[in-house]
Amino acid sequence: MLGSFRGIPIKIFAAVLALIALGAGIYISFFQTAGFETTKATITSIEEDPNYVSDPNTENDKQYITTIKYTVDGKDYTRTFDFYSPDYKVGKEVEVKYDPKDPGTVHSTPVFGYVIMGIGGAILLFVIVWTVKDKKSVKELKETRGETVYLPSEKGAERTLYFKTDLGTPKYGHQLEDKNRRTLYEAKMTKFTMTSPFGFDFIDHEHNTVTPHLVGHEEDTEWNSLLLDNHYTFKLDGEDIWKHLKRNGITVDSKLALSGTVTSAYRILRDGEEIAVMEATSQYVHEEDEAAHKVASKVPVRGFYRIRTAEKNLDLLFVAILAFARSGAADDKGGTFGMLKGTLRG
Repeated sequence: MLGSFRGIPIKIFAAVLALIALGAGIYISFFQTAGFETTKATITSIEEDPNYVSDPNTENDKQYITTIKYTVDGKDYTRTFDFYSPDYKVGKEVEVKYDPKDPGTVHSTPVFGYVIMGIGGAILLFVIVWTVKDKKSVKELKETRGETVYLPSEKGAERTLYFKTDLGTPKYGHQLEDKNRRTLYEAKMTKFTMTSPFGFDFIDHEHNTVTPHLVGHEEDTEWNSLLLDNHYTFKLDGEDIWKHLKRNGITVDSKLALSGTVTSAYRILRDGEEIAVMEATSQYVHEEDEAAHKVASKVPVRGFYRIRTAEKNLDLLFVAILAFARSGAADDKGGTFGMLKGTLRG
């Protein structure tokens, strides 16, 4: 199936992991060793697992096999242990649980299960607090500002505009300039946070208006497969950006184009009518800058576009461009297959 799979929001993904950890912790602590008895075991060896494939990007990424020896009813048992701790040493005594009906079956004490439960509970609590805080922020914003209303589409003379993204800072914003480098519209970050949506002021310099927005962190689901569509998104005022654009009549035809090099090209429509055509560029979006940086200008960089438009009201167009600049998506569903299909159609 060459369709688009919807991405999994990071909070849902984290909540599922938390529930799995809680379930595993409860099972290990209260069910796995139900009816088992406790005894002391001695660690006889600790060896690296020869079958473990380490991550080359992680320092000292190793897995160990711990072997223990214990005695039940005068009989010695030697088994590999199902748990390893950095403070384990050969000769150290550890508490274990064994099955009195089958003393050769041994597990770690419930401490490991309690740790997993604690981690799962902490993650779940964090997700709940995060969700409540996000909803409260969006509610307060809308009570203060009201619902977002975009200016109607209005045509004028065709012009070329340049969309730029701040680089080299976590508190990055975006600007839409004309050929004279005059900023027409911009998104300026007012609040940087690691867990909540970013605060932004969207400034329309041509109409002298400032509109506050909440822009969420980028979320992505990468399948690394030719059969499953990667998905990239973020939330604008608590709503998925792609749903927000669709609700406001925006659709985008995407394709790959040859413009000195292979680049991404987009035809942006509002209620079925074309309002702009844009292409990805390097960070040297202005033609004179591009000419001065011939090598670098051939490499498209996320967040930089050249736009041809006759649209006079830039608020909704700016949000459409922002969606691609911040998410890294290739089509207006937040995926990548849309560009492939558009290229084949073209």
